[in-house]
Amino acid sequence: MTLFVNRLTQLDASLWCPRRGLVGASWQVDVELDGELGEDGMLFDFGEVKPWIKGAIDAGVDHTLLVPTEAPGVTLHDCREGLCLRSDTPYPLEMRAPRQAMSLLPWSEITPERLASHLADELMRRPPPRVDDIRLTLREEAIDGAAYGYSHGLKRHAGNCQRIAHGHRSRLHVWQEGRRQPALEARWAEWLSERYLVDEADIVADDDPGLDDRLTTRYRAEQGQFFLRLPRRRCAVLPTPTTVEQIAAWLAEAIARESGRATRVQAFEGIDKGAIAEARP
Repeated sequence: MTLFVNRLTQLDASLWCPRRGLVGASWQVDVELDGELGEDGMLFDFGEVKPWIKGAIDAGVDHTLLVPTEAPGVTLHDCREGLCLRSDTPYPLEMRAPRQAMSLLPWSEITPERLASHLADELMRRPPPRVDDIRLTLREEAIDGAAYGYSHGLKRHAGNCQRIAHGHRSRLHVWQEGRRQPALEARWAEWLSERYLVDEADIVADDDPGLDDRLTTRYRAEQGQFFLRLPRRRCAVLPTPTTVEQIAAWLAEAIARESGRATRVQAFEGIDKGAIAEARP
């Protein structure tokens, strides 16, 4: 017998891709469990499914940077902050953070299929009674229109959002004069796609003149010290923390200023939640 649960939870993370660099991702998690029915006629209590699987994902890969340790150019070593990641492919990256901010995976590239299989294997190490097998599917949200993946970190967040390189894949809605503006949505989503959104207050100066083309971010949060260095061209600097509320306000102001028209923006943080902001030129 198979029990299935669609959209049981969602997984938000960033991944390091040897072709695209830092990529923000959001996946819906579908689950299938095989086993024998008990005397109660159930595989096991549905109320136990969600906290077991969601708890394992939340405590593991969710809101981390997924690192393919066998990708070209990737090196890792211990550092004062915990763990240091460096890569030069497809562009230079240096990240230093507590170990729980990274999920190290012994692959050359991260794919949702391989990650889903890995998570299922992890869950089957301690399965509930009568569960013989588990399968996970990670699906991107079906978005009819503009979407972009971004990465960020929120130093004031009490939870795992404080990790300096986690991300989301989000839709983007823009209205002017009461009508959606697909062309504006597509253009801004394309510009934002695969960028790192950084709070201006977290940027630190680099003394090395050879690093003029890089942007360095450093902050202390509840989980420890965080450091990230990326090419400036891969970053978007906000004058505020990069919460979804501030992203919506920043986009509304930027689009209104550029177009000369009052603008309403609905920005999402991954799937199903976000913020709306309005601005006038």
